[in-house]
This record gives sequence, C-alpha cells and structure tokens, in this order.
Amino acid sequence: MSAWVLPDHIADVLPSEARHIEELRRGLLDTARGYGYELVMPPLLEHLESLLTGTGEALDLQTFKLVDQLSGRTLGLRADSTPQVARIDAHLLNRQGVARLSYCGPVVHTRIDRAFASREPLQFGAEIYGHAGLEADLEILELARACLQQSGVQGLQLDMADVRVIDAVLAPVALEASRVSAIHSALASKDVAELQALSADLPEGVRADLCALPGLFGGVAVIDQARRTLTASPALSAALDNLAWLAAQVQGMDVSIDLADLRGYAYYTGMRFAVFARDTQGDAVELARGGRYDEVGAVFGRKRPAVGFSLDLKELVSAVAPRPLEGAIRAPWGMDAALREAIAQLRSAGHTVVCVLPGHEHEVDEFDCDRELVQVPADGGVWTLKNL
Repeated sequence: MSAWVLPDHIADVLPSEARHIEELRRGLLDTARGYGYELVMPPLLEHLESLLTGTGEALDLQTFKLVDQLSGRTLGLRADSTPQVARIDAHLLNRQGVARLSYCGPVVHTRIDRAFASREPLQFGAEIYGHAGLEADLEILELARACLQQSGVQGLQLDMADVRVIDAVLAPVALEASRVSAIHSALASKDVAELQALSADLPEGVRADLCALPGLFGGVAVIDQARRTLTASPALSAALDNLAWLAAQVQGMDVSIDLADLRGYAYYTGMRFAVFARDTQGDAVELARGGRYDEVGAVFGRKRPAVGFSLDLKELVSAVAPRPLEGAIRAPWGMDAALREAIAQLRSAGHTVVCVLPGHEHEVDEFDCDRELVQVPADGGVWTLKNL
C-alpha cells in the first residue's frame, strides 16, 4: 500500500470545499456571538481519565488513546467537545450565573456511526449553563435554526422528543439495568414484538404504554394523543407540557414529535432534538442535534443546568449549495515600486490580488479574477484596474 494513502474515513479537504467550510465556520461563530455566546477552545488532547470522566462507554469506544512521552500517562484524542466545555464551565469559569459558550474544532472517532461519515468531524457547538427553564431550551433551538439558515440551509425539519417520557412510563416498576437497556433498544427500532416479549411480566398499564410508544410519532398532535393514550402522571404531564410549549414557540422549522426516539438516552436528561434538511442530492440528512443534559457537569463537582447543540461542518457543507467565488484581481509580477505599492494598497483594502508569476501567464486562474491591474502609459504609467 502506498505511504500516502489515508486511513479509512479520513480525507483531505481540497481548496474549493475548504474555502466553503471556512466561510461556514466564520458565519456560525459570528451568529453565536450575536446571541451572546463566548468562544472557548478546549485542547485536542487530555489525560484520558479527565477526558472520559462521566461520559459513557460509547464515547470511550470512540476515543483514540495514546501514551504521553513526557509523563507516561495515557492521553485521549477528544471524540466530543461537550464534556470539555462542561469542565471549563465547572473549573475554570466557575460563574454563579448563566454562561453561554461556543466552540468549533476537530474531533476524532475510532469508527464511524453511519455510512459515509468522517472519522474526523469538524464540530461546532453552543451551550448554555446555569438556567433550568424552558427559555434556555428555546434559545438553543432558535440558535440552531439561525446557524443553519445563516449557512444557507432551507426547509428545516425539527424532530423533538423527551427522555422523561420513558422514565415516566417505567417509573411504576423497578427493572435491572440490562433489561431497561433492552427496552430502550427495542423502542429505538420500534420493535413492538420485542417490547411485548420484554414487558410480558410487567403490569398491564406499563406494558400497554411501552407498546404504544413506537406509534407515537408524527406532527405536534402526537402530544395530545400521548396524553390520551399513556397512563397519566405528574412526570409525564410535565414532559409533554414542555414539548408542547416549545413546539408552539418554534418558528422557521416544521416540527415533528417522536416519543420513542431515545438516541443519547444515557446522556440527555430532558428534551432532545435533531434538525433535518435536504442535501444537494435531495436526501434527508440530520444536520444538528442537541438537548438538555443537566448531569454533564456533576462529575466535575458542579452540577448545573445545561442545554446545547452541535453539528459537523463537514456534513453541513454537503447540504449547502456551493457559494460563488468572490471576485479577485489579477496583477503582473514585477519589482516596479509603483506596481508593488498599488498591490499593497488593494490588499490592505481587503481585495484579493493574485500575482501572475513569470511563465505562468496562460494558466487557469486559481480565483475568479474579474479585474486586472494594468499600467496606463497615457496616464504617466499609473497602475489602474481594468474589468475583464
């Protein structure tokens, strides 16, 4: 095998796509800053015990491990930035009030979790710490929408769920962890037959509720359907009330509800969501995901309300039409003082000036050069711009 062949699901990003990704990154960070989010930059490497503190087995399996040549301790390459941001909030900022934080940087995965995914996503995210109310949930939903729309994504579909629904359904019974995990898996795959088998010895009400959950998906009307179908309890009512309020407030996105969607159950503590759109081939793709995870800071000694979302810029760029190139200026290469001064002034004014090196006058332009810097002898040799 050639030495330059990259590992599976690792790829170089070439100029046109890299330019588009960088433009998207700047737009996302500017949008988050417009909402009051401060940028943080966690390290790519951490001691493994710190990096994986409180994260579950799934993130452990996704994390590359290596040995620090300085200390001999095991390090990990981050597979998700959220635990790091929680550590920053808990130990470095240590604010008493609300903290709004954003980040953007690469994460690395040992394996892919779906077809055609990258093992080196470029993760952007935003999180609110310190507010337990629905106002923070709604702000995160609005920021996710604003970021995607700023990137040029249209036709957004918001899919919401709440992990407290299944907690309320199972509250009347005490089950071992392995059985609860099996029930979650059956719900995720909407396998009613498996749910019937797993709940055969449970009380009739619990069994009926479990088997009803896979069918509780669709439009916002599903919330009222759940109130009529599932066994009433204060915990269930609170979860459904929260979903109903958020669904009523969301603007600019079509809302759907799936009460059997338990992705990230071990991580989320309340509302969770995903935002979908059509990519440039017309296929539905999940572009952003997030929710409430109030337990995320507990392992760092500071349990605070938290809600946020993240997305992969490498996935996002596939759902956005390529942006047109900005115009550039072509200039000859030379040591003429007036020419060099003209080029310097144009660049300081924000223009892109591409100097044509000797012998390469007929090569294809690297940029969309729509103007040319030329010398006009009739004006005393002044260098001026000419439209191409």
